Amino acid sequence: MEALTQLNQEQLPLNLEQDAYLKNQMKKVSRSFAVVVAPLEQPLRGLLSTAYLVCRVADNIEDCHQSNDWKDSRFGELQNLLTDPAIAPDILLDWEAESWPGLTPDEVRIMGLSAGRDLWRIYASIPLTIRAIIQRWAATMVEGMRYLGDPGRDPVFIENQGLRVLSREKDYDEYCYIVAGTVGHMATELAINYYNLSSDVSRRLIETTDACGRALQKTNILKDFNKDLGRGICYLPDEWLKVAAYSPLSLAGAPVDWKRMVIENILGELRTATEYAISLPIQAEGYRQASLLCLLPALQTNMLAAKVQDRLFTSSHEYKISHLNLRKCMLDARRLVSDNDQILAYSDKLQSEIKGIFKSSQGKI
Repeated sequence: MEALTQLNQEQLPLNLEQDAYLKNQMKKVSRSFAVVVAPLEQPLRGLLSTAYLVCRVADNIEDCHQSNDWKDSRFGELQNLLTDPAIAPDILLDWEAESWPGLTPDEVRIMGLSAGRDLWRIYASIPLTIRAIIQRWAATMVEGMRYLGDPGRDPVFIENQGLRVLSREKDYDEYCYIVAGTVGHMATELAINYYNLSSDVSRRLIETTDACGRALQKTNILKDFNKDLGRGICYLPDEWLKVAAYSPLSLAGAPVDWKRMVIENILGELRTATEYAISLPIQAEGYRQASLLCLLPALQTNMLAAKVQDRLFTSSHEYKISHLNLRKCMLDARRLVSDNDQILAYSDKLQSEIKGIFKSSQGKI
């Protein structure tokens, strides 16, 4: 493993200043993903950090409270940046002159010259064969985000009670693929390249990658349901909401069986995400641990949702696992990393407990 790591240092020769920059920016724009990448071996940690921050730039454009035409222009500029990072100073200077409503100060800064230039310098320093992986999947994300407002393209949004709502379950899945599945594919291909994984292992990982992205995104969609309504959007599909007589859209609650259906859809994705984690060879310890640092907090977050189910889809719809719980997930990830049987047991236990909570509440409103 040491020889492999030394060989692959050629993929991204970071200096101390660049390494510190990536760590600092990750903590500013996503503390949770900063935790995920921390156990990765170098240079995979630097590659995934760079890739994530590039995707964060795309997210910032999508999250910004600007018109679709304005976003389309910024997405076009980002696509040019992905192809030719040498133009970064000009693009970032133009972006500094733009208004970025809806973003945090740290998110705004990475869109400008002072905090963004180093990101694109690092991106440009990645050898072309490796950078092509990031470029391809980031471009796929950008292309999907660029057409989210186009009624002629999937995923389809409709208007309901003054909100933009995803139409069907297939649109829900497609949206999750665009914003999270693409990141999963990018990470998977980088890991396959770094660890030189076999064709059989690579195939299993690629087959289960989409579910990993959907699992994490759907967990966040449920957690942030109330917050998203405040932004005028609902990512749970209209065809599901119709079954609950649209009561969730007015924060009037929902039948327990309906809430159970929403969470069991997520649990199915998390079951596949567990298969992804245990498909990784034991030697890929850093990436296995990173995968568990996605999986375990997601399971714990859905456990918390089950425990506070009476508050779901009401004005009190708010929950988040504690720092203590997250710390325990980090310790569990280290403890379980080399034991597939224990990983399966952990996942099965949480899944069973979550379903048991809903079964005991069956028939309630």
